[in-house]
Amino acid sequence: MVERVEALNLVKKYVKNKNLIKHMLATEAVMGALAKRCEADVDSWRLAGLVHDLDYDQTAEEPEQHGIFAAKMLKELNFPAEIIQAVRAHNGLLGYERISSMDHALYAADPVTGLIVAAALIHPHKKLTFIDAKFVLNRFDEKHFARGASREQIKSCSQLNLELEEFVGISLEAMQSTSGELGL
Repeated sequence: MVERVEALNLVKKYVKNKNLIKHMLATEAVMGALAKRCEADVDSWRLAGLVHDLDYDQTAEEPEQHGIFAAKMLKELNFPAEIIQAVRAHNGLLGYERISSMDHALYAADPVTGLIVAAALIHPHKKLTFIDAKFVLNRFDEKHFARGASREQIKSCSQLNLELEEFVGISLEAMQSTSGELGL
């Protein structure tokens, strides 16, 4: 199994945008919490969250390629097949079927981190510790709020047998546990 330190070094090598790195760290935290909730392998789920946008800079001009380049890199580095599959399947534009719980979790976790960050940033304290799931969900139906965070994707948390409020709560708590690293 690939170690986290090795995966984080890959992220730092291929991803130059600090906010994107923070997003990947947030997704890692959320995936770890979801793995616990789903009684799955926490380490592998966290790794999937950490490396899911590894090729984002390389595919910025071709979003329909996002995930393919990363999958090739991860395969060459002997990442487990389940992580490679989840990374490919998290980009709905690719058309890969989401099969495993890890696939579904990453698909839903990816946009929820953006929604939570946006909610924290509109709070007067601009910190994760000052918001709760209800605060995040109060803005959920606003089309112009965190418009890049696909609500449909977030609602796919139902594939994990999670209600939206529970999913947002788990995700927020996971991000709060790593708020220092996220700068929030």
